[in-house]
This record gives sequence, structure tokens and C-alpha cells, in this order.
Amino acid sequence: MAKSLIIVESPTKARTISKYLGRGYSVMASVGHIKDLPTSKLGVDLEHDFEPQYVTIKGKSKVLAEIKKKAEEVDKVFLAPDPDREGEAIAWHLEQELLGKPKSKSRKRSEGKVFRVLFNEITESAIKRALQSPGQIDMKLVNAQQARRVLDRIVGYQGSQLLWTKVRRGLSMGRVQSVAMRLICEREQEREAFRAEEYWSITVALSGTNPPPFEAKLYSINGQDASIATETDARRIVESIQGKDFAVSSIERKEKKRNPVAPFITSRLQQEAARKLHFSSKKTMTLAQKLYEGIEIGAEGPTGLITYMRTDSPRISSEAMAEARQVIQDRFGTEYLPATPNVYKTQKAAQEAHEAIRPTSAARDPESIRQYLEPDVHKLYQLIWNRFIASQMVPAILDVTRVESSPVMTTGKFLFRSTGTVVKFPGHTIVYMEGIDKELFSQRQKNEQEVEDESERQLPLLSEGERLRLVSQEGQTVPGVLSKQHFTQPPPRYNEALLIKELEEKGIGRPSTYASIISTIQDRKYAEKVDGRFAPTETGRTVNDFLTKAFPDLINVDFTSHMEEELDEVEEGGKPWVTAVRGFYGTFSTDLQNAKMIPGPKDTVEPPTDIPCEKCGRMMEIKWGRNGKFLACPAYKDKPPCKNTQNFEKLEDGTIKIIPKVELTTDEKCEKCSSPMVVKTGRFGKFIACSAYPECKTTKPLALGVKCPQPGCGGDLVQKRTRKGRSFFACSKYPACEYALWDRPINKACPTCSAPFLIEKVSKQVGRSVQCRSEECGYREAG
Repeated sequence: MAKSLIIVESPTKARTISKYLGRGYSVMASVGHIKDLPTSKLGVDLEHDFEPQYVTIKGKSKVLAEIKKKAEEVDKVFLAPDPDREGEAIAWHLEQELLGKPKSKSRKRSEGKVFRVLFNEITESAIKRALQSPGQIDMKLVNAQQARRVLDRIVGYQGSQLLWTKVRRGLSMGRVQSVAMRLICEREQEREAFRAEEYWSITVALSGTNPPPFEAKLYSINGQDASIATETDARRIVESIQGKDFAVSSIERKEKKRNPVAPFITSRLQQEAARKLHFSSKKTMTLAQKLYEGIEIGAEGPTGLITYMRTDSPRISSEAMAEARQVIQDRFGTEYLPATPNVYKTQKAAQEAHEAIRPTSAARDPESIRQYLEPDVHKLYQLIWNRFIASQMVPAILDVTRVESSPVMTTGKFLFRSTGTVVKFPGHTIVYMEGIDKELFSQRQKNEQEVEDESERQLPLLSEGERLRLVSQEGQTVPGVLSKQHFTQPPPRYNEALLIKELEEKGIGRPSTYASIISTIQDRKYAEKVDGRFAPTETGRTVNDFLTKAFPDLINVDFTSHMEEELDEVEEGGKPWVTAVRGFYGTFSTDLQNAKMIPGPKDTVEPPTDIPCEKCGRMMEIKWGRNGKFLACPAYKDKPPCKNTQNFEKLEDGTIKIIPKVELTTDEKCEKCSSPMVVKTGRFGKFIACSAYPECKTTKPLALGVKCPQPGCGGDLVQKRTRKGRSFFACSKYPACEYALWDRPINKACPTCSAPFLIEKVSKQVGRSVQCRSEECGYREAG
């Protein structure tokens, strides 16, 4: 019988840990938090030091009862949730349930039985080391989590109620989410206010004594930066240098080092996965969680493949560093190994107890475990492994040559510049090269040149004073010279990598919250992705406009950054959590009272439009809905009602332009009136309806393109709803065929067992995943 109980959050983590321990240990999972603030009310006592009113989460009573029962049967209980604020809070709530509240009799009887253990990786050595040196709950971390949870609840609950009153129901305000949304809206305003400016560049193709020919770009005119505003100016310069010989005025050669970058912390992993793998931050963290908690690796069984993925410290343990250096020496040679290990600076407020995100074993290279990992999981593991190994390698050595040349015998002093870069020794770049955000560079000439200089380009052997001649090439303006028109570009919209970078640099939120922030603003339809970049929706703009007026102190980058610093101070033990919350609430409550007096869209009566209803002739009105403004007939409350609506957009001159409704026709005919059936969109999604509506009100569920798997049926799977509104999927031939399932079918055959379709599962712990409908098969891929 087990003498010790280990409690973790995740069943997967429990299985991985179990394989390393003997019969003396039992491992159970709490399946996340067991307690939280109630969902039906504020749950914070504003009159008594913001005391949280925790309740057992719905559905967790059975799990908690099983844990308590098992705890009574053992001599020791080890609380092993994740080593961060949330994990510490889970451990604290478990401890309270197992020991009783402080100063209670039951707690005194159980003192010395319940311990906190911490490990940053799920490996046998890390787990056994943690069990040999157990500790107690870190109340600084607990209090930091409580402060954040209480603040987020106050803002979310009271601020969202205000939005429901002033804008529309179903909207939410968030302490950090709303500031992130402000960044997106302000960037859109910058883009709309932007006016493109014309400019020109001039490039020449030159050839010297030695091949090959090379290009040089006009860099300065009479000692000033080359600024060519018009085609006329460009033509004048082209005419000045046309047909002229050039001479090399200076040559500068230097050796440049390109240093390796630190192993991943959470924010850098999210940014690089977005740049290189095009993963959302939510997907990145979901896949990283799988790698951390353990994946079946052949005979090894469940194996934790990376260290804990929520960290802001680039620190590496001495054991991991030694293993990485051995791998580098064995695989790449001594010349790629620095004389001493590379050590990276830790950011302010980083938790030094944490390590960087790295493989639990550097010897476990990505190729050796490819067969056990889903494709996207493997891509992420390879990214982490490559970055970690590269971080312990020597710098790349580049030979950089800069050549300046000028046309001979011209009236103005035109200086042309060309830069050549040759990799002398690749160093760490044979394993990993960090991605760059070219959008961050100015669109003007010099910065374009800087972007180009990152790539390798070899110049011929040249000498100062050497004569050069223009070389005619296809597409040039005149032989040897190309003038090209450009326009300055507006600041780019944020993609996920750029938004995370901006949040991090401005101190908004913390890396562990970035994925949820980005998911929330999309789930709430405040922003949508256009070509992979965030654009605010009309709802997002309206909410942002109201909140920035109503809460000028809170929906503010500087205030939010300062608040994050105060919360970090709580975590370090430098400030009581109640003091931090009280300071915030004073500002928030004042703004909240003032905000109630500020008119919102609901308080604003839109004047009637001059657009007549196409069905009854009354003038349409502007109304608010879940997707923003729309036109509605004012007779919608009449008997009989007129429910005509139209989407619209306002042009710059204020004119309203109707957006025609596009109805996709189908090959089907209405079984009642023989009119064509069309695809419509309702509150629960798309469906098929008769085009003769409202005369004919026939509707049908929209087929998902997946055939019913029942032998000989031939029906299609369609989405249906229960009486309580829950979605399920069933055969279109019901009741003749009663096949049904809860999970959404995906029209893709299983690559492992050839089942005709896969299913989509969604959970709070894992997010979205696509897997085989056959449990025996076990195929699963990330969503």
C-alpha cells in the first residue's frame, strides 16, 4: 500500500510521474484549480480588505473527495502543481482542504504531513530530488496570485456590467485585455491617419578589374543623406551620372561577431513560434504543455521532453549545460564549443528558481523521437532543441566589407555605398538563426539596406582609387543605372509576434498571460485577423473608445505597467497584496462612478436614416448587435412585425452604403414549394432555408460534408441542437437513422486507421484538438 500521495494538476503529468516512482507512492490529479471565485457574483468583499470568497469549482467536489480520502490513508502528502503563481495557489487550496484552516484543531493534528515540492522538469532525477527536499507553501506567490485574481475579477465584473449598460450585453472589460486592445485600436488609427510619401532610390551596377559585377546604392549627396522626393529629382541625378566612370573612394573591412541568443523564455518562444511556425500563442502553449507533461516515447513510456514552459528566466542548470556542451563537442566538434559556458542575463523581476525552456535531455535530438510526436509537436520541440543547443555554441564570424564609390567628373558629390557580407565561420548559425520582424524597420532607403545586409553577399576584390564602369542590365532606367519609385508604408498591424513583443516591452501583463489575452480579444470579437494581423472590429473600436474616455487612468499603458510592477513587488514580498489592490481600487472605483455619467452608444439615439425599408417603406434605423451596428426596420415591434435588417458601412462623407446580403445557393429544391434552397446565417451559425421566405419557412441543417458512417445509410452528418441549446451532430436521415455524436466531425480520414472522419474535441485544459473517433486508434493532432 502507498505510504505517500503526490498531487499534481494534470492526469497526463500524473501518468508521467508515476512511472518513475515505486509502489510506495500514489499520484493523483486535481485537474486544474479546485477552488475559485464564484461565477454568479463578485465574490470579493470590498468592505473587508478585498477578502476572496472562494468556492469549490463546479464538478470538482468528487475529485476533491477522492483526494481527501486517499490523503487519510497515507503518511505524507506532497503537493506538486506547477512551479508558478497558479500552481502555488492550487497547492494552497489543496493544503487548506487537507489540513483545515489556520489555527483549527484538524490542522494541528495534521502538521508535518503535507509538503510542497517543486520541479521544473518531469524527469526521474528532478522528481526524486524534489521529494528529498520538500518545503512549504510560498505565501508570497499565493498572495501575488490572489492579488491578480481579485483585481481581474473586480475589473471584469464591475467594468463589464458598465459595458452591458452603456454599449450592449455580452461584452467584457479586462484589466490587461482592454489595454492590449487599445494598442490595436491606436495602431489602426495611426494607419488611417497615415499619408504615403513618395521617394526614389537610385542603384548602379558596377564592374571593376575583378569579377563579379556588384550593385551600389546612392547613399549621400554633397555630404547629406540622399533624399529624392520626386521623379524629376531622380531623373536629374540619373542624367548627371549617366555614362560616367566611377572610382572607389574608400574600402572598410571588419570582422563582425553574431552572438547566439539565450534559450527560450515564454514570450520569446511564443514570438518565434509565430514567426517561424505560424502558430498562435495559444497553440504554442498547448503544445508546449504536452511536451512538458509527457508524451509516450516507445519503450520509455510517458516522458517529459521539455522543462516548464512558463518562465521568464534564461538560466540553465549546470547539469543541462554540461550535457549540451557534450552534445556540441560530439556532433559539431571542439571548434563550435566556447571555452566557458555561455551565461545569459536575467531580466528584472524574473524568478531565478526557474530555468529557461529547454529539452530535458540535450541528447534526445528531434530526429530520434520524430516517430512518436505529432507533426506540430515535433516542430515545436525542434525549435526548442535547436535554440537551446545554439545558445551554448560560439558566435558566427562574418567578414563585412563596405565600399564607397563616386562617379568621376560630376557637378554634385554623389556617394554610392555597397556592403558585402561573407560568413567566415558559421558558429551557432549552423543550428539556429533567430527570426526578425522586418516590419519594425523603417520603410526608408537606409533601413531597407540594413535588412538586406543581414543576408550573405560577396563583393569582388577591389582597391581604393580603382576605376569602375557602369554595367548594362535588363530593366534599368538607362544603361547601368536604375531609378525606382517607392512610397513610405504605414505602421504595420500587429501580428501575434509583434503584439507579444509590444506587450512585453511596455510591461503590459506577463508572459504567462499573453496567450489568454490574445485569445480573449478574438473570442469577444474585438479584433479579427486580416492576413494574419489584428484589425479591430467595429465592436472593438466602440468598446475601446468608450473605455478610454471612461477609464483614462486605467486603460493606460503607463498605469498598467506600474500596476504590474506593484504586483511583482507583492510576489517578492515587498508589499502586502491588500495594499496593492486597495491602491488600484481607489482609482478604479472613482473612474467607475464617473463613467456612469458618460454617454455610451446605448445612450445615444441615432437619427433616422433616409433609407427606406425595402419591405414596408419605413425609414431604417441604426441599431447595435453582437457584431456591431446594423440597419433595422423600426416596425420590428409592430404586429405583425417587420424584421428586415441590412448590414452597412459609413463612407468618409457620412453617407450610408448598404452591404448586399450574399446568399449562397444550393442544388437543393424546397420540398414544400420547390423554390431554391439557400445558405443563411442565424444566431447558431449557418443553415439552409427556402429562398421564398417569409412565404415559405422551410429550414434544414447545413450538411458538414461528412457522410454518416452507418453501413448502407448514405445520409449526411448535420449539426443539431438539444432543447437546452447544446450542439450535437446527427444523421440527416433521422429518425430512420439514429446515429449521433457530441463532437464535431471533421471531413478528413484518419491517417493511422483510415476511419472515414476525425472529430474535434475542445476542453479548457487542452484547448482544441483533432483526433480519431476510435479510442483504440489513439491518433491525435494539435488544433
